[in-house]
Amino acid sequence: MRKLISYILTILLLSTTACANGSKETKSSDKGELSDMKISIQITSDSGNHNLTATLADNSSAVAFYELLKKGPLTVKLNEYGGFEKVGSLGTSLPRNDRQVKTSAGDIMLYQGNQITIFYNGNSWSYTPLGKVDGVTQAELKKILGKGNVTAVFSVME
Repeated sequence: MRKLISYILTILLLSTTACANGSKETKSSDKGELSDMKISIQITSDSGNHNLTATLADNSSAVAFYELLKKGPLTVKLNEYGGFEKVGSLGTSLPRNDRQVKTSAGDIMLYQGNQITIFYNGNSWSYTPLGKVDGVTQAELKKILGKGNVTAVFSVME
């Protein structure tokens, strides 16, 4: 009987150890971002020409956006909207993963499946996260995006 209990405890210990070791793996998608899916955004606004980078989100919409950009750069006229974002038509529809979110400066969102937005202030609405502009403050982004409409060229980073 003692051998049977010892055998069962050994099996339980081994299976627990195997499960714990499997959970230690960390993927970049655990952070909600796919670090290998980086894009470049060239902004032309009343404040000049600016080059930004962004890290895309971990969802099918961001993957579809990345695949679209792999075919070539995408130029989008972004219009001022609401004092918190620039928004423009993609000219195509992407898969939607809409959810109620509170945005912040630098968030890149898909709206209604066919419009892209870059936020320079916060808002709360149903969007699909596409990514986040890297390394700029809210004040810097607001200055980069300037007043009025802008042109953004989205492309895959080489």
